[in-house]
Amino acid sequence: MLSQHLDYASQAAIPSNVQRSLRHCLSSAAEMLYDQGYVLESITLAQRGLAERELDALRTQAPEWAACQDTLEISNAATFNAYGRFVLTPMGRELMFDMFGQGAADCA
Repeated sequence: MLSQHLDYASQAAIPSNVQRSLRHCLSSAAEMLYDQGYVLESITLAQRGLAERELDALRTQAPEWAACQDTLEISNAATFNAYGRFVLTPMGRELMFDMFGQGAADCA
């Protein structure tokens, strides 16, 4: 129950127009990842992430990826982990979970 409250509280701190933009970007990111043979866990698991070479390939194969990545980073929905790999932050995972369900965000 507390976890649910925290999820809603952190999302409430984000203006609704920004949430819509983030949700659209997350949805587009999921589609681009699938189109290029990746799974959502590539960015939803903090210990995984996408390496720079994978990001370069995504930017080449899906040019709209760069704008989406920028949006996710600027909004603090994504960052680079300790290994230098692109991953969603806890807030980004919460939004992904809200959109696609627990299996997609693998928050466990």
